[in-house]
Amino acid sequence: MIRLRRPSRDRAAVVDPASSPPGPEGLPAPAADPAVPRGMLIAGAWSWRLLAVVGVLAVFVWLVIQLRIIVIPFMVALLVSALLVPLSSWLQRHGWPRWLAVVVSLVGFVVVVVGLLYLVVLQIIDGWPALRDRSVASYVELKDVLLASPLHLTEAQLNGYLGDAVAALQQDSQPLLRGALSVGATAGHVGAGLVLVLFSTIFILVGGRDIWAWVVRIFPRRARTAVDGAGRAGWLTLTNFVKVQILVAAVDAVGIGLGALFLGLPLVAPIAIAVFLGSFVPVVGAVATGTIAVVVALVYDGWVVALLMLAVVIVVQQIEGHVLQPFVMGGAVKVHPLGVVFAVAAGALLAGIPGALFAVPVVAVLNVMVGYVASGRWRDLPRPAGPDAPSPRKAADV
Repeated sequence: MIRLRRPSRDRAAVVDPASSPPGPEGLPAPAADPAVPRGMLIAGAWSWRLLAVVGVLAVFVWLVIQLRIIVIPFMVALLVSALLVPLSSWLQRHGWPRWLAVVVSLVGFVVVVVGLLYLVVLQIIDGWPALRDRSVASYVELKDVLLASPLHLTEAQLNGYLGDAVAALQQDSQPLLRGALSVGATAGHVGAGLVLVLFSTIFILVGGRDIWAWVVRIFPRRARTAVDGAGRAGWLTLTNFVKVQILVAAVDAVGIGLGALFLGLPLVAPIAIAVFLGSFVPVVGAVATGTIAVVVALVYDGWVVALLMLAVVIVVQQIEGHVLQPFVMGGAVKVHPLGVVFAVAAGALLAGIPGALFAVPVVAVLNVMVGYVASGRWRDLPRPAGPDAPSPRKAADV
């Protein structure tokens, strides 16, 4: 008689990977190992994938920083095009030839920008002597008050403190100014950047549809529908962001400018224009430029007017934060205010002023594009019929 040996209970049973339950999100479960807990196996499987994604993102950010002289003008051109494409399309729908609509849109934009810059320069040139003299007088008055105060400070100590404050300000502002200085270090860089912005904007306005069709054809045919839909959704978000941001910036500029005008401050037009331009950096831009008005009020009219000007800046920011941002900007950006703050901080840390300017639109566009692809809405659309077909749908005004 042959006796069958019963397997030992102490011996680990061999588990068939195919019979293991599926892992999270439908992924196959990692191979079972009695020496490693299942949770550790899943964590390891996710970890190396996350590291690969982070590595790709790091290489992409490094390439963008290295090519910033080209990338920054192209990003500026995209923002300008997002503002001008709706105007050009509206003119074309009303019977204007394409070339004339593009020329009128672009020339009008250049005239407005140059006019604002000319107004700022003219106001600063006219008010600079008085501002300089008043600043020196205010500093002398403040120094006399501190010397006569119970703090028993000496003039040498005050000069040392002033030098330390200036050095700290220069050191802390270097990361913020690094991106701007690296691009505009020479007149050649500035000129090349302006030329790239101009030509990129013209080509996007004239042939944006063909450019986007060529970009879509780079991807595999099965992925073109998703890429095309994601790109259109991102472009719509970018155009909405630019239009809404102009509205928010105008409200900030008008509010702070009127406050400065009612308080009798000089340089009202440069202050309002600086607030308007600074407001394109959401949340922090208008606050940073609004401090210019507070400093001017402090230098010219003392502490009381400066506190009143500060109250005006705070009220305007409260209106923006509790009315414009949730109800107007929220629908265009679709990013939580906390995410906006961290995006601006990260952009400023990586690329200075340009990074702070482009952080929010980049995050908003990526958020919408990823959400569109993840939603799967593109699966219900017909796929391109041939390998060279860019998209089954009508090209948008991109």
